[in-house]
Amino acid sequence: MDVILLRDVDQVGLRGEVVSVSRGYMRNYLQPRKLAEAATEPKVAELERREARRARHEARSADEAEKIAEALRKTVLSFDVNAGPQGTLFGSVTSTDIADEIWRTRKIRVDRRKIDLPDPIKRIGRYAVPITVFEDVRVEVKTLVVPIGGELPPEEELEAMAAAEAEAAAAAEAEAVEMHAEVEAAVVEVLETEEAEAEEAEQSAEAEAQEPVAESDSTEPGVEPQADEPVAEAPEGDAEAAPDDEQA
Repeated sequence: MDVILLRDVDQVGLRGEVVSVSRGYMRNYLQPRKLAEAATEPKVAELERREARRARHEARSADEAEKIAEALRKTVLSFDVNAGPQGTLFGSVTSTDIADEIWRTRKIRVDRRKIDLPDPIKRIGRYAVPITVFEDVRVEVKTLVVPIGGELPPEEELEAMAAAEAEAAAAAEAEAVEMHAEVEAAVVEVLETEEAEAEEAEQSAEAEAQEPVAESDSTEPGVEPQADEPVAEAPEGDAEAAPDDEQA
Protein backbone atom coordinates (compact mmCIF):
# COMPACT_ATOMS: atom_id res chain seq x y z
CA MET A 1 0.00 0.00 0.00
CA ASP A 2 1.07 3.63 -0.56
CA VAL A 3 1.65 5.85 2.48
CA ILE A 4 2.88 9.39 3.14
CA LEU A 5 5.78 9.49 5.59
CA LEU A 6 5.23 11.91 8.45
CA ARG A 7 8.83 11.55 9.62
CA ASP A 8 12.11 10.28 8.20
CA VAL A 9 12.27 6.49 8.48
CA ASP A 10 15.56 4.65 7.99
CA GLN A 11 15.69 2.54 4.83
CA VAL A 12 12.15 3.63 3.93
CA GLY A 13 12.20 7.31 3.00
CA LEU A 14 12.10 10.95 4.07
CA ARG A 15 9.25 12.93 5.54
CA GLY A 16 6.70 13.98 2.93
CA GLU A 17 7.56 11.21 0.49
CA VAL A 18 4.99 8.78 -0.85
CA VAL A 19 6.33 5.24 -0.51
CA SER A 20 4.96 1.74 -0.92
CA VAL A 21 5.04 -0.57 2.13
CA SER A 22 3.32 -3.76 3.18
CA ARG A 23 0.00 -3.47 5.03
CA GLY A 24 1.43 -5.36 8.00
CA TYR A 25 4.39 -2.96 8.30
CA MET A 26 2.02 0.00 8.16
CA ARG A 27 -0.44 -1.50 10.64
CA ASN A 28 2.10 -2.84 13.15
CA TYR A 29 4.93 -0.31 12.98
CA LEU A 30 4.42 2.93 11.06
CA GLN A 31 0.86 3.79 12.06
CA PRO A 32 1.12 3.10 15.84
CA ARG A 33 4.24 5.33 15.98
CA LYS A 34 2.60 8.03 13.85
CA LEU A 35 5.36 7.75 11.25
CA ALA A 36 3.03 7.56 8.25
CA GLU A 37 -0.52 7.98 7.04
CA ALA A 38 -2.46 6.41 4.20
CA ALA A 39 -1.76 8.09 0.86
CA THR A 40 -5.32 9.02 -0.11
CA GLU A 41 -5.88 11.02 -3.29
CA PRO A 42 -6.77 14.28 -1.47
CA LYS A 43 -3.70 14.07 0.79
CA VAL A 44 -1.36 13.31 -2.11
CA ALA A 45 -2.82 16.23 -4.09
CA GLU A 46 -2.29 18.59 -1.14
CA LEU A 47 1.27 17.35 -0.74
CA GLU A 48 1.99 18.02 -4.41
CA ARG A 49 0.50 21.53 -4.19
CA ARG A 50 2.64 22.32 -1.17
CA GLU A 51 5.81 21.08 -2.85
CA ALA A 52 4.97 23.10 -5.96
CA ARG A 53 4.60 26.28 -3.87
CA ARG A 54 7.93 25.67 -2.21
CA ALA A 55 9.63 24.88 -5.51
CA ARG A 56 8.96 28.44 -6.65
CA HIS A 57 11.35 29.59 -3.93
CA GLU A 58 14.17 27.31 -5.03
CA ALA A 59 17.19 28.60 -6.97
CA ARG A 60 16.82 28.13 -10.72
CA SER A 61 19.97 29.95 -11.81
CA ALA A 62 23.42 30.81 -10.51
CA ASP A 63 22.37 34.40 -9.77
CA GLU A 64 19.37 33.27 -7.72
CA ALA A 65 21.57 30.72 -5.97
CA GLU A 66 24.06 33.42 -4.93
CA LYS A 67 21.28 35.51 -3.42
CA ILE A 68 19.92 32.53 -1.55
CA ALA A 69 23.41 31.57 -0.36
CA GLU A 70 23.96 35.12 0.94
CA ALA A 71 20.72 34.92 2.90
CA LEU A 72 21.66 31.52 4.33
CA ARG A 73 25.08 32.80 5.45
CA LYS A 74 23.25 35.25 7.71
CA THR A 75 20.89 32.57 9.01
CA VAL A 76 21.28 30.85 12.36
CA LEU A 77 19.02 27.85 12.85
CA SER A 78 18.12 26.82 16.37
CA PHE A 79 16.59 23.55 17.55
CA ASP A 80 15.35 23.10 21.12
CA VAL A 81 15.70 19.40 21.94
CA ASN A 82 15.37 16.93 24.79
CA ALA A 83 18.85 15.88 25.86
CA GLY A 84 20.50 13.85 28.60
CA PRO A 85 23.06 15.12 31.14
CA GLN A 86 25.94 14.28 28.79
CA GLY A 87 24.35 16.14 25.89
CA THR A 88 22.94 13.14 24.04
CA LEU A 89 19.65 13.83 22.28
CA PHE A 90 16.51 11.80 22.87
CA GLY A 91 16.01 11.69 19.12
CA SER A 92 17.94 13.50 16.40
CA VAL A 93 18.02 16.49 14.05
CA THR A 94 17.86 15.34 10.42
CA SER A 95 18.34 16.96 7.04
CA THR A 96 14.56 17.10 6.73
CA ASP A 97 14.35 19.07 9.99
CA ILE A 98 16.96 21.52 8.69
CA ALA A 99 15.19 21.99 5.34
CA ASP A 100 11.86 22.58 7.11
CA GLU A 101 13.41 25.08 9.52
CA ILE A 102 15.01 27.02 6.64
CA TRP A 103 11.61 27.20 4.97
CA ARG A 104 9.90 28.27 8.19
CA THR A 105 12.38 31.01 9.04
CA ARG A 106 13.48 32.19 5.58
CA LYS A 107 10.86 30.87 3.14
CA ILE A 108 13.75 29.43 1.12
CA ARG A 109 13.25 26.01 -0.40
CA VAL A 110 16.32 23.76 -0.07
CA ASP A 111 16.32 20.19 -1.37
CA ARG A 112 17.00 18.10 1.71
CA ARG A 113 19.05 15.72 -0.43
CA LYS A 114 21.47 18.61 -1.00
CA ILE A 115 22.02 19.10 2.71
CA ASP A 116 25.36 17.43 3.39
CA LEU A 117 24.56 15.73 6.68
CA PRO A 118 26.01 12.18 6.55
CA ASP A 119 24.42 11.26 9.88
CA PRO A 120 21.63 12.87 11.91
CA ILE A 121 22.78 15.21 14.69
CA LYS A 122 22.54 13.37 18.00
CA ARG A 123 24.29 15.74 20.42
CA ILE A 124 23.75 19.29 21.55
CA GLY A 125 26.25 21.72 20.11
CA ARG A 126 27.14 24.24 17.44
CA TYR A 127 27.24 22.98 13.88
CA ALA A 128 28.02 24.34 10.42
CA VAL A 129 25.82 22.38 8.02
CA PRO A 130 27.01 22.38 4.37
CA ILE A 131 24.30 22.91 1.75
CA THR A 132 24.56 22.79 -2.03
CA VAL A 133 22.28 25.56 -3.18
CA PHE A 134 22.92 25.28 -6.92
CA GLU A 135 25.60 23.38 -8.80
CA ASP A 136 28.85 25.03 -7.62
CA VAL A 137 27.17 27.29 -5.06
CA ARG A 138 27.65 25.96 -1.54
CA VAL A 139 27.10 27.54 1.84
CA GLU A 140 27.42 26.51 5.50
CA VAL A 141 24.45 27.28 7.70
CA LYS A 142 25.08 27.85 11.40
CA THR A 143 22.94 25.49 13.41
CA LEU A 144 22.48 25.42 17.18
CA VAL A 145 21.12 22.34 18.92
CA VAL A 146 20.12 23.53 22.38
CA PRO A 147 18.66 21.59 25.36
CA ILE A 148 15.11 22.64 26.18
CA GLY A 149 15.06 25.25 28.93
CA GLY A 150 18.84 25.58 28.92
CA GLU A 151 21.76 27.12 27.11
CA LEU A 152 24.68 25.75 25.20
CA PRO A 153 27.76 25.41 27.42
CA PRO A 154 31.17 26.63 26.19
CA GLU A 155 32.84 24.61 23.44
CA GLU A 156 35.43 23.19 25.85
CA GLU A 157 32.69 21.80 28.06
CA LEU A 158 30.88 20.33 25.05
CA GLU A 159 34.08 18.59 23.98
CA ALA A 160 34.61 17.25 27.52
CA MET A 161 31.04 15.91 27.61
CA ALA A 162 31.49 14.22 24.24
CA ALA A 163 34.80 12.70 25.36
CA ALA A 164 33.24 11.43 28.61
CA GLU A 165 30.38 9.83 26.69
CA ALA A 166 32.78 8.24 24.21
CA GLU A 167 34.87 6.88 27.10
CA ALA A 168 31.78 5.47 28.81
CA ALA A 169 30.65 3.87 25.56
CA ALA A 170 34.10 2.33 25.04
CA ALA A 171 34.11 0.98 28.60
CA ALA A 172 30.63 -0.50 28.14
CA GLU A 173 31.70 -2.11 24.88
CA ALA A 174 34.85 -3.55 26.49
CA GLU A 175 32.76 -4.93 29.36
CA ALA A 176 30.34 -6.50 26.90
CA VAL A 177 33.23 -8.09 24.98
CA GLU A 178 34.72 -9.43 28.21
CA MET A 179 31.38 -10.83 29.35
CA HIS A 180 30.88 -12.46 25.96
CA ALA A 181 34.34 -14.05 26.22
CA GLU A 182 33.55 -15.36 29.72
CA VAL A 183 30.29 -16.87 28.52
CA GLU A 184 32.03 -18.51 25.58
CA ALA A 185 34.73 -19.92 27.91
CA ALA A 186 32.06 -21.32 30.25
CA VAL A 187 30.23 -22.94 27.33
CA VAL A 188 33.47 -24.47 26.04
CA GLU A 189 34.26 -25.83 29.51
CA VAL A 190 30.82 -27.42 29.83
CA LEU A 191 31.12 -28.98 26.38
CA GLU A 192 34.59 -30.35 27.15
CA THR A 193 33.35 -31.82 30.44
CA GLU A 194 30.38 -33.46 28.73
CA GLU A 195 32.64 -34.80 25.99
CA ALA A 196 35.09 -36.24 28.55
CA GLU A 197 32.25 -37.88 30.50
CA ALA A 198 30.80 -39.36 27.33
CA GLU A 199 34.22 -40.72 26.29
CA GLU A 200 34.77 -42.24 29.75
CA ALA A 201 31.34 -43.90 29.65
CA GLU A 202 32.08 -45.30 26.19
CA GLN A 203 35.43 -46.71 27.32
CA SER A 204 33.78 -48.30 30.38
CA ALA A 205 31.13 -49.93 28.19
CA GLU A 206 33.79 -51.33 25.84
CA ALA A 207 35.76 -52.75 28.80
CA GLU A 208 32.68 -54.53 30.15
CA ALA A 209 31.97 -55.97 26.74
CA GLN A 210 35.48 -57.49 26.55
CA GLU A 211 35.31 -59.37 29.94
CA PRO A 212 35.04 -63.30 29.61
CA VAL A 213 31.67 -64.83 30.33
CA ALA A 214 31.71 -67.35 33.30
CA GLU A 215 30.76 -71.02 32.41
CA SER A 216 27.29 -71.91 33.48
CA ASP A 217 26.78 -74.76 36.10
CA SER A 218 24.63 -77.59 34.71
CA THR A 219 23.52 -78.71 38.19
CA GLU A 220 19.94 -77.95 38.92
CA PRO A 221 19.42 -75.33 41.57
CA GLY A 222 19.04 -76.71 45.10
CA VAL A 223 20.52 -80.13 44.23
CA GLU A 224 23.95 -80.89 45.59
CA PRO A 225 26.26 -82.80 43.28
CA GLN A 226 26.53 -86.58 44.17
CA ALA A 227 30.00 -88.07 44.67
CA ASP A 228 30.75 -91.44 43.02
CA GLU A 229 29.58 -94.26 45.35
CA PRO A 230 32.43 -96.56 46.56
CA VAL A 231 32.32 -100.25 45.58
CA ALA A 232 31.33 -102.33 48.61
CA GLU A 233 34.03 -104.80 49.80
CA ALA A 234 33.09 -108.28 51.06
CA PRO A 235 33.34 -108.83 54.83
CA GLU A 236 36.48 -110.65 55.94
CA GLY A 237 34.52 -113.35 57.70
CA ASP A 238 32.75 -114.40 54.55
CA ALA A 239 36.02 -114.71 52.74
CA GLU A 240 37.51 -117.13 55.33
CA ALA A 241 34.40 -119.27 55.44
CA ALA A 242 34.44 -120.15 51.84
CA PRO A 243 37.15 -122.93 52.08
CA ASP A 244 35.33 -124.68 54.94
CA ASP A 245 32.31 -125.02 52.73
CA GLU A 246 34.41 -126.57 50.01
CA GLN A 247 35.88 -129.19 52.48
CA ALA A 248 32.45 -130.16 53.59
